[in-house]
Amino acid sequence: MAIAGVDLELRDGNGRTPFLIAAYRGHVHVMEKLAGAGANVNALDNQSYDAVTISAVANDLRTLEAALKLGNKAGNITSPYKGTALIAAAHLGHAEVVGMLIKAGAPLDHVNNLGWTALIEAVVLGDGGSRHQATVGALVNAGADRSIADNNGFTPLQLAEERGYDEIAALLR
Repeated sequence: MAIAGVDLELRDGNGRTPFLIAAYRGHVHVMEKLAGAGANVNALDNQSYDAVTISAVANDLRTLEAALKLGNKAGNITSPYKGTALIAAAHLGHAEVVGMLIKAGAPLDHVNNLGWTALIEAVVLGDGGSRHQATVGALVNAGADRSIADNNGFTPLQLAEERGYDEIAALLR
């Protein structure tokens, strides 16, 4: 499909479509026009990132909200790690993004190809600080399964205790 003679699914060197480029740049109005013209809002780039994951990693709530409203699914399997936008946002401690993704129905307990859930990533790749505490709190309050262990058999609680993340450990108890 094309708009004004432009192929809506044309790919750049990173495999990004115009919709993905607009998301990457935070150009919500362009995303809306492209979606309205029939662009694939769930397209993945060469790293298997979609618009939701791109905006989640960037901590860009406005673009994330637009991508979700335009039909980009919060549960898409993305990234080279076969994760989700929720896992990516949790590892970065983007608590508001995590909250938005939870409300949009992102799978709380998806396990990526590293054997990690969003809870585990928030602990293992987090710094134990307030952002990651808020992220873990949001996941726990939403009902994330705290018993899912990593590939080595360690639960999020055990991983938090091992790292001395007392506040996160308390949230996980």
